[in-house]
Amino acid sequence: MILHLSVNNALLSSFNTIADGLATDGFSVIDNFLSEAEVKAITSLDGFRNGLLHFKKAGIGRQQDKQINETIRGDYIQWIDKTTAPQPLHLYLKQIDDLRMFLNQSLFLSLKDAEIHQTIYPVGSYYKRHLDQFKKDDHRKLSVICYLNENWQEEEGGQLRVYFPQGTKDIFPVAGRLVCFRSDLLEHEVLPATRERLSLTGWMLDRIL
Repeated sequence: MILHLSVNNALLSSFNTIADGLATDGFSVIDNFLSEAEVKAITSLDGFRNGLLHFKKAGIGRQQDKQINETIRGDYIQWIDKTTAPQPLHLYLKQIDDLRMFLNQSLFLSLKDAEIHQTIYPVGSYYKRHLDQFKKDDHRKLSVICYLNENWQEEEGGQLRVYFPQGTKDIFPVAGRLVCFRSDLLEHEVLPATRERLSLTGWMLDRIL
């Protein structure tokens, strides 16, 4: 079956790369999922420019089991409402939805929705090794992270460290870079950075929110 999407050839090529990586390793990383202009449009929004004033401290767990524990994670988040998202975020949500449909057809998945939040890690904060899928809620199937950090240098740290059976892989949070991996399979952590670290973090689900 051929998937008809209103996306350009470069984006379709990225979708294919992501699908191939997921099929082989349960993991994929690509650069330029968002252009420099698209990244700048998102980081210029009031949410990110004043994020530490308005975002909420991220917690551990789901719903009634949720708790704040700064020894495990130190990020601040704000969930994106699809119905009220400003245009730059709306365009990103559209690309993620197109990716979801592509993966459904190319990998025979049953992904039905996505949940995404804006994320800020203050200087020196981190998120210790964990799985994204909850013990009492297995609806998160794929984790999807897009970084928004312009001119990021490796010596600034802040890398995502992913744990594979054969070892670890570090991914630096370069602007426009997208990481996608199995939420139930790959443990990972966020290492401290010497500057603020921004991303759009989300999950593709097998249910509709």
